[in-house]
Amino acid sequence: MARFGDALASGADLVSAAERAVQEAVRSLDGPPDLIFFSVCGTDTEEVVLAGERVMGMAPGSVSIGCTSAGVIGGGRGVEEQGAVSVWAARLPDVEMTPFQLDVVPEGDHLAVIGMREPDESDRAALLLADPYRFPAQSFVERSTDALGGLPLVGGLADGMGGNGSVRLFFEGEVVDAGAIGLLLGGDGIVGTMVSQGCRPVGPAMAVTGAEGNVVSGLAGVPAYDRLEQLINALPPEEQELAAGGGLHIGIAMDEYADRHEQGDFLIRSVVGADPDENSLTIGDTVDVGQTVRFQVRDRDTADTDLLERLGSFGEDTGGRAAGVLLFSCNGRGASMFGTADHDVRAVRRALGVDAVTGFFAAGEVGPVAGRNHVHSYTACLLAFGD
Repeated sequence: MARFGDALASGADLVSAAERAVQEAVRSLDGPPDLIFFSVCGTDTEEVVLAGERVMGMAPGSVSIGCTSAGVIGGGRGVEEQGAVSVWAARLPDVEMTPFQLDVVPEGDHLAVIGMREPDESDRAALLLADPYRFPAQSFVERSTDALGGLPLVGGLADGMGGNGSVRLFFEGEVVDAGAIGLLLGGDGIVGTMVSQGCRPVGPAMAVTGAEGNVVSGLAGVPAYDRLEQLINALPPEEQELAAGGGLHIGIAMDEYADRHEQGDFLIRSVVGADPDENSLTIGDTVDVGQTVRFQVRDRDTADTDLLERLGSFGEDTGGRAAGVLLFSCNGRGASMFGTADHDVRAVRRALGVDAVTGFFAAGEVGPVAGRNHVHSYTACLLAFGD
């Protein structure tokens, strides 16, 4: 009998779909589950909540955690923007779980996050689900590496088909309408985490020679806008088309002391603006003068190749121990990128030889790159459990 099971059920009756998904996910287990992870997608927030409550009600005694989303993953497929429930069930005798719930409170002239548990020496990773509209996920995650003693954080930003106001988090039998929830996970049953950013570098690596916050004014001694223009003009036509169509990004080197900076050596961030009058670029993160950056492009083929390469390396590094996986894919990676919502889950199942792969399409993905936790976009992040 397996220790992991998953299922996806869809239909107009979300409560019925929730019941079917739970029953199928736990059917193959050799006993009651220790952990239930689930996601619910639907247009009616009230019905979505009822479905989430039904999932938790069918798993008494289990740790239950889940969220709303604009698309769910499970049963070897993905479903976007229609009523569906995905459920992942696991028996985890070799995993210690410590639930936590995070809230935001005023503290002087700023907001403070409270509720985070102190990691134990045996903890190997932390799972995080957050409401991106009512929780400072970006700043919390960026600070989490130091605050949690280097503990890898993986998960996703929840969403709902109604956007702000439709997000719900499900946690230990309760419905949470703001903040964040999660689990500290320890023990030999935690295999590891993986992040696929899906980009490839174009042009040379360059030093930042002018910057203030997230506005870059100089690259390799040349005004930033001029440098970008030079780069794009030197690209082949297909890459120029990618850059012009929103596929241009910038990578921030994670190791300044590396002799070379190639694909996978960068934290990928978007180029959100280019100002020819100021001769500057605005990017989706802050950089300092002296840091190394390199422009990147993303398309379907690159994202596919990067995911398969990362999965191959992850499987080798972990000795093929993965037996159950939680997957967090960007809501821009489904049918809009690959032509099918099934791409990422099928790739993970095939590359790692794992059947029980469940998750959701996130409004932002959380995972470590080069030992530091970040919120990403257009990525696939996973947390693997082993037998």
